[in-house]
Amino acid sequence: MDADLAAIERLMAEYCFRIDSGDFAGFAALFEHGSWTVLGDPSGGDHGSKAVLETLQNVILYDGKPNTKHVMSNVQIQIAEDRQSACAQSYITVFQAVPPDFPLQPIFIGEYNDRFERVDGDWCFRARDISPDLPGNLSYHRSDMA
Repeated sequence: MDADLAAIERLMAEYCFRIDSGDFAGFAALFEHGSWTVLGDPSGGDHGSKAVLETLQNVILYDGKPNTKHVMSNVQIQIAEDRQSACAQSYITVFQAVPPDFPLQPIFIGEYNDRFERVDGDWCFRARDISPDLPGNLSYHRSDMA
């Protein structure tokens, strides 16, 4: 199961790397078989990579990147006995800086609750539910919150 844990941790980290680098198509592709939901969002979340990519159009880019760093902590992963599904929870802190107007600060602190499944032998997101526990100033991050 160590290989399964490592693969799921890589998938979770890939989420952070892709969004922070501005690779929105790659980020959205992570949800080809799943959903991405911010709890409390009246839209009910996004299902599939096309819907996720559409939602990302609200993210403000600065020279092609959102100037964020997603930092996960307290990661706990549980793999089912049949090794075909798994779940995880972790904390997320998102930092952003847009010099000189917006100094480095946390803009979002919350929790990820994830479900994974194997598709053609590879681990994939089935669902990522995001709990916005301590949202900060998101006006430099999303155009719909400016």
